[in-house]
Amino acid sequence: MEDPLAVPHAINRRDDGILIEWDALGHQALFRARDLRLACPCAGCVEEMTGRPLLDPDAVPTGVLPVRLALVGTYGLRVSWSDGHGTGIYTFARLLAECPCPRCRSGQPG
Repeated sequence: MEDPLAVPHAINRRDDGILIEWDALGHQALFRARDLRLACPCAGCVEEMTGRPLLDPDAVPTGVLPVRLALVGTYGLRVSWSDGHGTGIYTFARLLAECPCPRCRSGQPG
C-alpha cells in the first residue's frame, strides 16, 4: 500500500535544486541539485544487480541544475538535467527516506 506521506504537497524546481514540501504543516526540504544528480538511480548511473555506482562524479558539472520536472504516476519524479541526463526516476518514498531536513536527519517523528 502506498504511504500517503510519501506524496508531496508541492514540488518546486529551483536552479539550486528541488524544493519538496511534504505537507502543508511545514515539512519541507531542499534537495541540492548536484547531490540529487549524483544520486540518480537509473541503470546508467547505478549497476542494477549490485547497486554499485557507475556515474563518475567528475563527469557531472558542479553547476548542474534541474531544467524540467515531470511526475511519474503518483510515485515519483523524473528530472531533466542541464548536463543532458534525464532517465532516472526519483521515487517519493526514496526522497522522503533521504529527506535532508533537520527534523528527518535528527530522527524526530513527523
